[in-house]
Amino acid sequence: MIAKAPEQSPGVLTWLGNRDLNLNLHDLWVALCLLLVLEGIGPFISPGGWRGMMQQLSQTDDRYIRIVGLVLMLLGTGLLYLIG
Repeated sequence: MIAKAPEQSPGVLTWLGNRDLNLNLHDLWVALCLLLVLEGIGPFISPGGWRGMMQQLSQTDDRYIRIVGLVLMLLGTGLLYLIG
């Protein structure tokens, strides 16, 4: 008797509408490298302005920073869904 492999839950693929997601580890590393490049542009071009922005950000209310983070995550997720 041959045992049948258990069916795996589709998980995220169902949530994304069963799109063909060919994400591999290389793509993840490319995305992280691009993130580092984009994050480095500000301090490279204007170190003084970047420092001032960081000082101002350190005095900002945690709730406001959390809301901005949530909006950015939702925006990024929505854009990934649209271009995917």
